[in-house]
Amino acid sequence: MSPEWIEIGRGLCYAGAGLAFGLAGAGSACGIAIASHAGAGVMREKPELFGRMLIMIALPGTQGFYGFIAAILIMTQTGLIGGGPLKISLGTGLALFFIGLGDGIAQLVSAIKQGEASAAGIALVARRPESAGRAILFPAFVETYAVVALLATILFIIFLTQPSVLQQVTG
Repeated sequence: MSPEWIEIGRGLCYAGAGLAFGLAGAGSACGIAIASHAGAGVMREKPELFGRMLIMIALPGTQGFYGFIAAILIMTQTGLIGGGPLKISLGTGLALFFIGLGDGIAQLVSAIKQGEASAAGIALVARRPESAGRAILFPAFVETYAVVALLATILFIIFLTQPSVLQQVTG
């Protein structure tokens, strides 16, 4: 394997890690903004409901953390963090790029949709404060798919970076 292909593989890993974190972070920012707008509207009329809405406002931020975890895993499993850089084939680099991209897109969409679900829950709490416990279920259901995306990313990375898999693919 020529040094140029190794550098391209390594660059694709960095790009995949960057997309996992960047897209997830952007989605979290959008989701929190959506929920915050709804919460601010309610707090103008009923400031005492702040505590009941805080979790729903913060929930879309978890996807940014999930993207960060995916990025760290991509870089760690390939030696880009915590050790000397490994020789990363073009195929492995492409695989990790698309794993990062897939996770980033899933987290982006889920964070935005979770912000919308949180806004719906906040609207319910504004009308019926006693429904706060039930209202949090709306964004919690969306959170499930963000967690599934992170778990799939972890499994793909573990499978891809197993020495036996790398030897079968490259050997």
